Amino acid sequence: MKILVRILISIVLSLMVLGAVLVFTASSTYSEIRFDNIYFLFKSHIGKMVLALLIGITFSIIPYQYYRKYSKQVLIGVIVILILTLIFAPKFKGAARWIDLGIFQFQPSELAKLVLFMHLAGMIERKGKLIEDFKNGFKFTLISIFTVAGLVVIQPNLSTAMIIVFTSFTLLYIGGSRFKHIAATLGIASIAGAGLMMLFTHSRQRILGYLESFSGNSEANIQVLQAKIGLGSGGVFGIGVGQSRQSDLFLPEAYGDFIFSILGEQFGLIGTSVVLALFFALFVVGVIIAKKSDNQYGQLLGFAISFNIILSAFINAGVVTGLMPTTGITLPFISFGGTSIIIFSASIGILINIANQGNRKKSLRLSEIE
Repeated sequence: MKILVRILISIVLSLMVLGAVLVFTASSTYSEIRFDNIYFLFKSHIGKMVLALLIGITFSIIPYQYYRKYSKQVLIGVIVILILTLIFAPKFKGAARWIDLGIFQFQPSELAKLVLFMHLAGMIERKGKLIEDFKNGFKFTLISIFTVAGLVVIQPNLSTAMIIVFTSFTLLYIGGSRFKHIAATLGIASIAGAGLMMLFTHSRQRILGYLESFSGNSEANIQVLQAKIGLGSGGVFGIGVGQSRQSDLFLPEAYGDFIFSILGEQFGLIGTSVVLALFFALFVVGVIIAKKSDNQYGQLLGFAISFNIILSAFINAGVVTGLMPTTGITLPFISFGGTSIIIFSASIGILINIANQGNRKKSLRLSEIE
């Protein structure tokens, strides 16, 4: 699987380098006005990117079997952090999602996703055939899923909670759970989720604005309007690197969740298509690595990681193009931010470890045959 690891690393590094270029071009005007230094946010992003690479390398060395052994304890710890975040974290834009670490603001819900997937993969493996039985297997996984998702919803962070639920149930289906159990639970959860979305003011406004946009009389919000203008002005080939107009404060926080628009403006339809193709290729490589793992835990964890990355990428693209309501989901490895790029890099490190352990075991079997 060495070739798969090389392809995986090449894709991630390509996305990171592209992200650095886009963050600089998208943030320079804002940095100059806000901090009197066009490189301020760019330097911050580079620092986080270097940290993310170091963390990714670290996780590529740690045997992934440790996560199976200690995931329950770590998940409990993360749940405590989520609760403390709700109680003590200051609210920003009406949400209590971040812990200020000084260097950057850490978002515990991103860590909670990864740890939950580690724990679920272990639960599915331990339950075996019992995962098909609702009473003796399936229902126990729901406790972990809805505890984490519920705490994330209360922040409120509905989009991340949706990814947690959708990825978790996809993992349960891959792991052998019955479709009728998944469908029934998701149906109930969807009704409850819709009610919660309408309960919180900011999510209700986003959804109603999104629905009104179908009438043709308005856009979901100013960010979506300007994002679509940016994408449209890029045409097929783009207007060129550093030539973005939307980054001149027309598109709010263009370097963050809406950086896909800057990508389309500067590199055009070809650029956005290539990036989406890279995410799809990353998913395929990740699934192949997972499939080649010699144990179910590695297979399930590898799939969950790969699915989480591509789901986040395509949701982000869907929001920017106006196909989905506005969320706070970043474009993996590209958007400005600390927690997102660090957790995604750690996830890639785990995938690399799964692949490398497969390589070592294959080499040992070959040496025994010889």
